Amino acid sequence: MDDPKKRQRAALMRDHNFKWLLRGGVISMLGDQLTMVALPWLVLKLTGDTLALGFVIALMSIPRAVFILIGGAVVDRYSPKRVLMLSKYTNALLLGVLTLLVLNNQPTLTLSLSASLTLTIDMNAHLTLMLIYVLAFGIGLAQAFGIPSGTSIMPQAIAAEHLQGANGVLMGLRQVSMLIGPLLAAGLLAISGSGGDGVVADARGLAFAFGFDCLSFLVSAWTLSKVGMLKAPEHNEAPQSVLRSVGAGLMMVWNDVPLRLCFIYWGTVSLFIGGAMQVALPVLASEKLHGASAFGLLMGANGAGMLLGMAVAAVAGARLRFASFGTVLLVGDAIAGVLVMPLGAVQAPWQACALMLALGLLSGYMQINVFTWIQRRVPPHMMGRAMSIFMFIFMGLAPLSAAGAGWVLTKISLSQLFLGGGIILVVFATLAYLLTPIRAISNDNAANNPQPQ
Repeated sequence: MDDPKKRQRAALMRDHNFKWLLRGGVISMLGDQLTMVALPWLVLKLTGDTLALGFVIALMSIPRAVFILIGGAVVDRYSPKRVLMLSKYTNALLLGVLTLLVLNNQPTLTLSLSASLTLTIDMNAHLTLMLIYVLAFGIGLAQAFGIPSGTSIMPQAIAAEHLQGANGVLMGLRQVSMLIGPLLAAGLLAISGSGGDGVVADARGLAFAFGFDCLSFLVSAWTLSKVGMLKAPEHNEAPQSVLRSVGAGLMMVWNDVPLRLCFIYWGTVSLFIGGAMQVALPVLASEKLHGASAFGLLMGANGAGMLLGMAVAAVAGARLRFASFGTVLLVGDAIAGVLVMPLGAVQAPWQACALMLALGLLSGYMQINVFTWIQRRVPPHMMGRAMSIFMFIFMGLAPLSAAGAGWVLTKISLSQLFLGGGIILVVFATLAYLLTPIRAISNDNAANNPQPQ
């Protein structure tokens, strides 16, 4: 019997644009995972300062969050392919400079930009924290334009009947990269050693991680150049200024009571503990698990758990539903808080990996449920703005939390940070359940559900 789903998947895999987007996406996502592990480890190698680590994470995340709404408006005004291409070249340049600075094996670096213009970079000084700050800020700023263009290009390159399958394949590959990338980074970081006095003595592993990510951006830019854009649909509505468009999205979220409640709750959680894990995990691997490979293993376990959680949600999500969406959301956060509490007391990598696997499983399951709920509730013509606001909450507030966590770790122990963060999450989820209508927010046909009062 002819299976329509198999026929549709086969047609998708024959699609010229999808094949080029898939090839570029795979290598780019893998490179991103290497940098996500290598950059915080580099800061710890150079300084051993948790406050500096939190500041670097904040410098990458804040410009990405602040400018992402502007990036979305630029993408709407120009071609997403052009904006994405420029962001890839910018990231490649920044990571290339970071690679050379880590190696630091020649007095000067000369770049011939044209016949009459030459740029010379002094390489005599050791890699300094200020240079990392500048590069981290630049990477975050480039991502502010790369993220909206990357999420906007698919509908303009893939036929509408193939969009769901294409998005599913790329989302699955992203989770696979979260498993493979950190494990690969773990092996690379294991050969990097600290020479003291702010010098990385054996920087081959770190340089390879940054260099691979640089190359991945160049290769994915080349594959992107092979993608032919479909004819864009004609716009019937009058063009709107960036501020008015953003304001309309904010008003839509505010006027929808369940959306408003959830967004405020997510923002509160993100502000208080969202960035703490970004700072605490590399410190845990460095101080208590005694090995660079442990950090990669922790991130790999979390990625494997997320992949498994997403699979469970996709295959058996409805059968596992035991209560309303709001109740499941709050119970999930409370369980996550309980899993976070003992992380600071682990004595062996396998114990931390087991906890991170469980956290990833819970996170992957809830991520599918949250995105599905938002997609059902928000009108299609407002979806882009709603999702950009959703991303803004986590990208804007989590870095503040990361910077705060770096400072807090100068005052308290690592085990106290994990214990306190877990308690805060449990308390927030409990108070939200008892004092707000979030628990009554329903799952099905969300757009037509009565709003909790």
